[in-house]
Formats: sequence, C-alpha cells, structure tokens
Amino acid sequence: MDSPVPAQDGNYLGDLPVVDIVTGGDLILNVTFNTSKETLKAAKKAKGPPGQPSPAALRATVKQGYRVQISVLKDNSGGYFTRLLGDTRFTEAKTVEKALQKLSSQNIKPSEADLSELPVVEITEDDEASGTANLDTVFGDLMRILHRVTITTKPLTVRYLAAIAVLADRFTCTPLVSKWLNAIKFKFPPTTLQNPNRTGPALSQPAEELLRQKILVSWLLDRPPLFQSCTRDLIMHGSRRWCILFDEQDGHQSEHTYTAAWWDLPSDIETELQHRRDYILNTISSIPSHFISLYISPISSRPAQCKLGYTSSPSCDSFQLGEAIRFLTSRNLVSLVDFSPRSYDRFHVSGPPTDYIMSDISYIIKVLKQCPTYQIDKNHNHCGLRGRMGRILEFIEARLGGGGIGLNHVKWAEDRTENSWLKGEVEEEGEKRVFKYTSSVSSDARLRYGGAFAAEKLAREVFTADEWDWTAEEHEAEAEGVSFGKWKLGEKSFPR
Repeated sequence: MDSPVPAQDGNYLGDLPVVDIVTGGDLILNVTFNTSKETLKAAKKAKGPPGQPSPAALRATVKQGYRVQISVLKDNSGGYFTRLLGDTRFTEAKTVEKALQKLSSQNIKPSEADLSELPVVEITEDDEASGTANLDTVFGDLMRILHRVTITTKPLTVRYLAAIAVLADRFTCTPLVSKWLNAIKFKFPPTTLQNPNRTGPALSQPAEELLRQKILVSWLLDRPPLFQSCTRDLIMHGSRRWCILFDEQDGHQSEHTYTAAWWDLPSDIETELQHRRDYILNTISSIPSHFISLYISPISSRPAQCKLGYTSSPSCDSFQLGEAIRFLTSRNLVSLVDFSPRSYDRFHVSGPPTDYIMSDISYIIKVLKQCPTYQIDKNHNHCGLRGRMGRILEFIEARLGGGGIGLNHVKWAEDRTENSWLKGEVEEEGEKRVFKYTSSVSSDARLRYGGAFAAEKLAREVFTADEWDWTAEEHEAEAEGVSFGKWKLGEKSFPR
C-alpha cells in the first residue's frame, strides 16, 4: 500500500494528508490521483522545474486532502461544484448538508471545527487528459486560484499551464483561471523549427507538443490573439499527428504517449487544422501542376506557351517542360505523385519518398521560387516556370498571412459549422468552384485595407476551391482576341 504524502502544513485526517488551501475552510476534498506507467516513466526521464516534486517522489497513486470553502467553489464553478455540493440528489451534497447541520446543532463554527468534524467529499482524477504526473500539485494550485491565494509552483511552464487549463475545464472554472492567467502576464515562448532533412525546417516532437499546449491553453483560457497565431503555426508547420506513418513512427516505436488533450485538440479544432493544411497544400501544388499540364497538352489542342512566335517556340515548350520536371523532381516536390495530400488518395499510395506532411509551407513556397530561369537560347526570355509562377506564389504568401488561415477564437466558439472550411465538402453536388487568378484579383485594394475579415474571406475562397485557373487572363485573351491599341486583331474593319 502506498504511504501517505506528508501535508505541507503537517495536517492529517487519519492517514490522509491535508493541505489548508484557506484557513478555516468548511470542506475537505479527498482527491485520489491515478497516474499511468507511461506518464510516470516520461516524468522520471524529464527534469522538472524547481518547486515541483522530484522524480523519485512520483508514484502511481496519490491521495491528498484539501481544506477549502464551499461557497468559494460554488461561486467560481460553472456547474461542477455547484451540483456536486449543492444538489441533494447527489450523495456528496447530502453528506455535506448533514455534516454542516451537525456542526450547527453543536454550535461549532466550521472554521473552528476539527478536521474530523468537517464534511469530506471524494474525487478521483487520472492523468489521461493532462499527461501530468504531479496532478496533486496542479490541483492544489487550481484550488488556490479559486480562493484567490498565491500558487506555490514556480517558475511556471506552458505544460503546467496546460495541465491547469485541463483541470479548470474539467471542474468548469475556466473564466476565473483565465483572469488569473491574464493577471500574472505569463510570456509564452515562440515556436522554433529544426532543419532535419531536405524537406526543410520542421517541428521537433517537443516543439510540436509545446505549440499544441499553447493552442489548448489559449482555447480553454480565452486568449484569442495567441489562439489564432498558434493555430496558424500548426497549419503552416504540420503535425506528426496528421502524418500517414504516425502510428508506425511514433505510436508504436516511440516511448512517448499521445493521450494528453493537446494531442487531440477539442471542439473539432484538430480536424479543422488538419484539413486547412491539406487545402493549402493542394492549392500550392496546383500551381506547378497547372503549368506542366499546359506544356503536356497536345500542341494541336492548345496554343504554344512560348508567346514569342518564333519557329522555335514549340521546341521552347518542350525544353521548358523537361526543365520544370527535372527541377521539381530534384527537390522532391514531384515524384509519381505530387506533395498534395489528395494525390495520396488518388493514386492509393502512402506518400512521396520525402513526406511533406511535416514540412513548413513557407519552405515549400521558397523552394518553388528557386526555380531557375531556363532558356533554350538567348532569344527566349521569361518563357519558363519561374516567371509564370512568381507573382502567383507572392499572392499565395499574402493569403497565408494577416489572419487569413488561423482559427478565430470568437467565431469558432460561436459557430463552428459556419466558420469551418469543411463546410464546402458537405454541400450538395453542383458546379465545381473554380478560382480564377487575374491581375485584378492580386492587386485588389480591399486586400490591403479590408483587415482580418477580408483576409480570412479571400483565403477561404482561394484554398477551398475545387480547381484553380492560374492563367485565366491568358485564356480570356485567347477567346476574345489579342488587343492592339483600341482594336482587336481579327476585326474586319476599324471601329467608327
């Protein structure tokens, strides 16, 4: 049997150590904390911050008592403690009522009563959602926050705040904890990337866990700016949680567990972020694919892509096609399939040789911008992929910033269905949504002065399209005739 953990102030109720959260409290919370073997193993390997229990002190089961004030718990709980301690349909509420009536009949004030005379309510808590081994300390700090008492843990970490946020959500007291977090002015660390391989910078497992913890804290404790920026970061950098080989690489071979709440973000956030990244990758991959398809199409069914009108223009097209494919394959952006997630389903394969699921989207755009300016000879300028993709990639980069792709905390809390990018997938089948890129779209003044709303609206329009026409103006010009001054070539007579 586990030996009791000594109480900080030396109080015991039988074998139960009791911490005085508030002097003269009228209730004892008897909390049993169960910690999984995986969490204990991870905690013993990690070096915790000062003020937290040493690895040797961590045990699978801890029983801890907390002397608290019933009125404080009821006033600061959105429902959990109000029902547990006030609704006499619950056994706990009946126990509390009888014990307090007994003290009243004996003219004993609860603040002056012995521990053995106070009502005791039992609670059981496990580490499944919090992923934390020292939950007794975290719970004690949560009780101190509710009672406006200074917490004992210093310094605070993001992981510790995530555990407090999980418990606050469990006991329905997030509004007060949110105010406390605002008061202490905690500075969240920035997201950092590594550069492990040719796919460019990516999140390490600890860095991704930290980012996910920030998302969870900002969601549960109402931090809209942090929530929007961190959800954008996870969309841009990707997650091992969304990787096709996630179970094989991490779930089985790694000792790390992914049961904590931040590894499966609540309120449909996890699904939304993954699909937004997929939409963005599909859009970016469509840019080189669009131009390659123009070069591949039979000459008889399309105009020459080289617009110079030389006899060497057909040869220029073939040359540009070969150089474009050589560049993209050398950067692992195209193989048997391209890097977009929908291509995996189309060809029923597990992914390209280098998995871009965990690559930074900004890096992919940077690589595409590095496409050289190939020329079949000195007379052919700006015929290749680089000149045609440049402005389009800059347009995409602009859509990825300015609050366009991160989740808006207020809107997501109010109506997930209306603000989800997935809405388009459940609509009835109809005409495909085709986004047509033109110079007027890229230079629209509303994009510069419309604020976050305009950025979010256009980003959704661009990235959730079914198809993309990146040369819409060229197609329109071909259909209408080439303009020359005020007249169009092909007209039979000058306009009068």
